[in-house]
Amino acid sequence: MAEKLLEFFLSKEAKYTMDPETEALLEKLFAKDSELYQNRGFQRRIGWGKKPALINVDLANAWTQEGSPFTCPGMETIIPAVNQVLAAFRAKGLPVVFTTTAYEITEGDHTDMGLWAKKIPAETNAAGSKAVEIDERLGRRPEELVIVKKQASAFHGTNLASFLTAAEVDTIVVTGATASGCIRSTVADGIAEGFRPIVVRECIGDRIAGAVEWNLFDIDAKFGDVEPLKAVLERLRRNEPYSHEYPGVQQE
Repeated sequence: MAEKLLEFFLSKEAKYTMDPETEALLEKLFAKDSELYQNRGFQRRIGWGKKPALINVDLANAWTQEGSPFTCPGMETIIPAVNQVLAAFRAKGLPVVFTTTAYEITEGDHTDMGLWAKKIPAETNAAGSKAVEIDERLGRRPEELVIVKKQASAFHGTNLASFLTAAEVDTIVVTGATASGCIRSTVADGIAEGFRPIVVRECIGDRIAGAVEWNLFDIDAKFGDVEPLKAVLERLRRNEPYSHEYPGVQQE
């Protein structure tokens, strides 16, 4: 599994922002670190549970369209990939969640941006603005929950965990942006809350060359399973049960 994942990360599909120097560096790092992780017992499979929910993280205009400090490249391929996952979840009647990051008060001494605004241009994501609306290409439906968050994680300070628990969800399929920030934080918090994170490789974006590849490589080693789009769609089509026995071994 780790070798196939490494091969995919270094494939043509994974390199839409990388120059040859970055590519060569990542190839060297992945080979070395994959061996280290495996020798120490990392990169295990957590597998799917019985009921997944789709968590689309920050696929709002600030991240998906040009002209924002948060703009991520590659959306011309990410959005169609996410739409395939959305179609599969909708066909099964499974829960779909979108998140966006927005702030009610962006000026003065008492904003709701917290200390994060001292690091990033959070003030550009004002509540009610076009920037924080879910990208219309995803065709969000009225029954699909939108969670407005203030921090990187979709769980921190929100009702996401209680929503998923009430829906008897045990697995979260994650798409969106960014790999180095909100995706990573959401996956780490998701497994901490007791959900099995599955990250769809072709559905993840970031602003910096190599950020997607490195963060997904590390997420796969520690916090969740990174799977290609084809495998996720096939799993949803089959809708097969998975064992809950550690470490997430698929039932035959």
